[in-house]
Amino acid sequence: AVGERRQRRLAAFVTPATADPDQIRAFLADRLPAHAIPPTITPLDELPLTPNGKINRSALVSLVEETSVVEVGEAPAGAAEILLAEIWADLLDLPGVHRADNFFALGGDSLLATRMIARLRSAGVTDARLTLLFDSPELAGFAATLTLDETLVPTRVLGADLEHRHDPFPPTEVQRAYWLGRAEHFTLGGVGCHFYTEFEGDIDLDRLQAAWNLLIERHEMLRAVFDEEGFQRILPEVPHFTITMVDSAEQLREGMSHQVFDPAAWPLFDARAARHEGRVRLGVSFDNIIIDALSTMAFFAELDLLYHDPATVLPPLEVSFRDYVLGMTPDPAILEAAKEYWAGRLPELPPAPRLPLRVDPAMIDRPRFVRREVRMDAERWGRVSDLARKHDLTASTVLAAAFGEILSAWSAQPELTLNLTLFDRREVHPDIHRVLGDFTSLMLVGYRSGSGWLEGTRRLQEEVWRGLEHGEVSAVWVMRELARRADSIEMTMPVVFTSMLGVTDGGTLGPSFAEQVWGVSQTPQVWLDYQVAEVDGELLVRWDAVEELFAPGVLDAMFDTHLNLLEWLSEGDWSAPAPVGLPTEQELVRRRVNDTVGPVPDGTLHEAFFARAADEPHLPALISDAVTVTYGELAGRALGVAGLLRGWGVAPGDAVGVVVPKGVDQVVAVLGVLAAGGVYVPVGVDQPAARRESILSRADVVRVLTEETLAEARPSERLVAPVEVSPDATAYVIFTSGSTGVPKGVEVSHRAALNTVVDVNERLGVGCGDRVLAVSALDFDLSVYDVFGLLSAGGAVVLVAEDERRDAQRWAQLCVTHGVTIWNSVPTLLEMLLSAVDRVPPWLRVALVSGDWVGLDLQARLTAGSGGRCRLVALGGATEAAIWSNVWEVAHVPAHWTSVPYGFPLRN
Repeated sequence: AVGERRQRRLAAFVTPATADPDQIRAFLADRLPAHAIPPTITPLDELPLTPNGKINRSALVSLVEETSVVEVGEAPAGAAEILLAEIWADLLDLPGVHRADNFFALGGDSLLATRMIARLRSAGVTDARLTLLFDSPELAGFAATLTLDETLVPTRVLGADLEHRHDPFPPTEVQRAYWLGRAEHFTLGGVGCHFYTEFEGDIDLDRLQAAWNLLIERHEMLRAVFDEEGFQRILPEVPHFTITMVDSAEQLREGMSHQVFDPAAWPLFDARAARHEGRVRLGVSFDNIIIDALSTMAFFAELDLLYHDPATVLPPLEVSFRDYVLGMTPDPAILEAAKEYWAGRLPELPPAPRLPLRVDPAMIDRPRFVRREVRMDAERWGRVSDLARKHDLTASTVLAAAFGEILSAWSAQPELTLNLTLFDRREVHPDIHRVLGDFTSLMLVGYRSGSGWLEGTRRLQEEVWRGLEHGEVSAVWVMRELARRADSIEMTMPVVFTSMLGVTDGGTLGPSFAEQVWGVSQTPQVWLDYQVAEVDGELLVRWDAVEELFAPGVLDAMFDTHLNLLEWLSEGDWSAPAPVGLPTEQELVRRRVNDTVGPVPDGTLHEAFFARAADEPHLPALISDAVTVTYGELAGRALGVAGLLRGWGVAPGDAVGVVVPKGVDQVVAVLGVLAAGGVYVPVGVDQPAARRESILSRADVVRVLTEETLAEARPSERLVAPVEVSPDATAYVIFTSGSTGVPKGVEVSHRAALNTVVDVNERLGVGCGDRVLAVSALDFDLSVYDVFGLLSAGGAVVLVAEDERRDAQRWAQLCVTHGVTIWNSVPTLLEMLLSAVDRVPPWLRVALVSGDWVGLDLQARLTAGSGGRCRLVALGGATEAAIWSNVWEVAHVPAHWTSVPYGFPLRN
């Protein structure tokens, strides 16, 4: 027992009666600084004990003061070490602690660290911090960060309020969340926070029922109900609880595994049994609104004692969960500091994991959870635990980081927030750890991978401990603040990490008279709950998840990859990045989908057009209401422009600006530049002068084609054939605004653009009878396909005048008049067309949309308007990828889709 009176330390060491004083002195010398070793050792005649058989600390301190068993002296140095060593030895269940001992190496974890801080503060150490322990985990080093007050602050002991034992009292924040969250109007509501387990064995049900009723009488929360406002109340008396027999194990599971208790009706637990293969199958379910996981284990431990020996006298409970809830009012200054900390953390918290969901969670009326469970053998788990201690990490942090790494790999963004379940009931009474109730709190922590596994895990542990230091504010408050700032009704963090390491003491999670054979848990608004515990030296890993949220195979793949990661942790170099790769089946699918190697076209973008013009000059190439230009005529005019450019000194590879309004001349200019061996740089005629000049300057344009300069072309200067250039030479440069708004030029080679054109034409079967309406501007790369996709296949381009580019009624007229078969635009322009007409133009057979979000209703509108005749094909890809790089034919849009898929890769 350790006490402090001004500058004098007094201590008593309890040793075996047969211990030799010299042995005691040697024992202390290994563990305490020299000035703390007592000059004399005096035995006590009798050790003061409490009625429960524990050492009476206050009586022992008084006895020490009276007999002066040990007088350390005036120097206070080392007092913090003595106090800390006593606390560590008690929490870690060790006979003694050395000055150089490491908290983690001794088996310390977050739960024990939190209890240690609470004890230090109760002993008058006001500056004890978890983060300081993280930095200095050795006893002497951590003790050096502590300051003892001159006057010992007595341990806060919770008082029992027997007079108001059955009066209503408020729920904790977590209990209120459980109470509200089961409402069906909440997303993934309609379930309680429920824990169900099946046991099997030769169970004497009468004996079990008697033991159970003794515990109902002993533990108040087993008699709890909730009123319509969410307040809880302990019933003074309840009917005799009966374990019901059902017909079969199947009926047992069906009726109990996903029970939703009415909080207003007792009991908020259930037990039923069935005969199964000559044994008894016992189903047990608890609503966690009344007891948490730690309380469940305490319940089973006491149930086991009473089952084996009904005469067992359990130690009395001097306080209740009600006393705890009402007596644990936080210090206003500490609470305000915690709120200030978490308010500062809100902008830094990553979002919840954005996992690949099959359906919108809001569409699931009554979620059904499915469990995945595995054990890691004691040898491998021992290696992981040893490595954690070596690196001053808790085993819980290591497993949370492993979970975070898997979530990061499957999530739409690498950084994410985990919702941690904490079992941190405050040590305000010696009996508090035997009291049943829902003491849990929740804490949000961000997970961010590091350059190596160890770096990310250390960062996570530091964030966890900073959060624990400000544990007066729970995740429920934080989520409310997040929702308020986002102006949202709901804010959930639906992926939960629950660690019972250090809680189970390596024992079992159920009674010894039966074997646990099955179980599952549910929590409102939760997608996935990861649970870990140590049982018989092995690591037990459970995932309880809403199966229907995820596409088939997703959770299995995540779970299997997680197990592989745990194996790596038992053997690998933690300084290396975590080896979280694709599951084998997904890797095979991805390889197959990305195996798009095919013949690469060996030519230029314009080569097929000029060849077609030579062979079939009479075919229509450009069509408008005013004029139709044949392939032969178009080729002749283009070669005339090419001659003009060569006469101006334009050499192969030179950039030529094209600032010409939509129409025949614009296409002539583009083909003329390419025929001269040049690179065309399109600039919209509506571009501001400053931007136009910036683009022309950045592209090193040597000459500019306009309507006026095109008129200078002379038939006599016409080239006989296009200038030969390499397929790898640049064909065009299109400028995009980029992320900064500054124009950035994208250079695309003939071979790259031709590869896209040939692939798309083959997919669509484009031929001489096809027509495309050229609604896209020349400086938008969809125009590349309009011109070269159709003209390389013998089709025609139906021209839209510059002043008709936003006139949907005019587009419809042109489509009907000139037999347009292919539509190619951003989705918005197709939507404008569909809004402008009752029926899709009669010859339109395929609509290509790209460059923006594809509305989920677009396919249905197009199908209805065309009688199912017109296909919708979504394409995508950066300008750098030569028009498009991926394709998806939108044949059907299931109700649960949130977007049209981005698609599969095009050839090569």
